[in-house]
Amino acid sequence: MLVEDDMSLAEWFGDYLGEQGYLVTLANRGDVAIELIESDQPDLVILDIMLPVKDGFEVCQAIRPFYLGPILMMTARDHETDEVLGLELGADDYVVKPVKPRVLLSRIKALFRRISSPAVASETNQNKINLGKLSIDANSRTTTLAGTKVAISSNEFDVLWQLAQAADKVVSRKDLVIQRRGIEYDGFDRSIDILVSRIRKKLGDDASNPYRIKTVWGKGYLFVKNAWG
Repeated sequence: MLVEDDMSLAEWFGDYLGEQGYLVTLANRGDVAIELIESDQPDLVILDIMLPVKDGFEVCQAIRPFYLGPILMMTARDHETDEVLGLELGADDYVVKPVKPRVLLSRIKALFRRISSPAVASETNQNKINLGKLSIDANSRTTTLAGTKVAISSNEFDVLWQLAQAADKVVSRKDLVIQRRGIEYDGFDRSIDILVSRIRKKLGDDASNPYRIKTVWGKGYLFVKNAWG
């Protein structure tokens, strides 16, 4: 689903993606997009920020409780604060206009690869991790805590799985970025920190003094094996 209020641009992108084999649904208002995303559950959402009625940030925040697919935010404003806010609200990636169609297509393909790739469990040939009250299933890409299913987005699941596979070992931000985005860590990418913060909140970790997923300053993150009851 492409959510963009500039209909000429939306149709242009829609036609291009259609030629690449994608079925594209268009929405040009934030409030309408929320209703369509809830009813249609598209495989991926491309979400512009500057929208009438409800902007892209409001849409992203509104849909995350019921939509777990990838969200790619798109905006004409090249502000770091916009990117950080989008990621904090649940977006998975971010592009700045004007964006070339082939670049947009590559981002879309990368997001789909994260969802469909079986490599998430290839290192240990283990498809399920059970630690106390926490259960993580790589086949169904679901997470339960104390018997209750936790609403984990695709990107959050990938990071959680990578950390849980290396329980009681420090995983560097560099390794997390390479696994999640397939690019080298430049030392400034904050997306991993935001994802870990979201995961902690959903898994009941203490934000001010985390004990389940600890930050090891200057090194990365430590998933504590015996912290799950």
